[in-house]
Amino acid sequence: RLFMQFMAFGGCPDAKALVPALEASGVSGVLYEDLNDPRGIGFLTFSQSPATFIDRVRLLLNGPAFAGLVQKPEFTLLGRTYAIGYEPDLKEVLLDRPRRTVLNREWPWAVWYPLRRNGRFAQLPAEEQAVILAEHGRIGMAFGVGDYAHDVRLACHGLEKNDNDFLIGLLGPELFPLSSCVQRMRRTRQTSIHLERLGPFFAGRVAWQSAPPTP
Repeated sequence: RLFMQFMAFGGCPDAKALVPALEASGVSGVLYEDLNDPRGIGFLTFSQSPATFIDRVRLLLNGPAFAGLVQKPEFTLLGRTYAIGYEPDLKEVLLDRPRRTVLNREWPWAVWYPLRRNGRFAQLPAEEQAVILAEHGRIGMAFGVGDYAHDVRLACHGLEKNDNDFLIGLLGPELFPLSSCVQRMRRTRQTSIHLERLGPFFAGRVAWQSAPPTP
């Protein structure tokens, strides 16, 4: 499976100045310019090995390029890809599709956020959970088919300090549909009734991406 970590920093007036260090590091990831902070950036990295975040990403973030930036702890999130048991191609679901999604140069806009369900959802019968999740899924599929918004869903259980359940990325060619997708999701039973916590939200546009995966 694939592990993905999202972090955000302030104090960076020129995101492009970080690119040489990113290229030299060999780390796979995406650098975003923060829409809500003129000196802010978001940094998404990913690897099949969690050791990468300590052995290589940590080294990069403690190097000269990032050392002077101010980390925003509320946006430090780590998740893993997961399957629900019905997928015919696990490699596609767990490895290939998430990579393609975050590295697609046609989808430069992104919204990243964590969420946590409340305990009542876990106590529901599996059949009722499936109905609730299907309502959520239909909205996501409709936005994806129209090439308005594409999602990355990562499980966070036990991996990050705020005890969130999931890390969600919405990516697409334009920003408005990503916001519209979140708005539509707010009306579903999962969001309106069974969420304990949602956000904070990071919205930004790609400043740099590592090379896309080979087809």
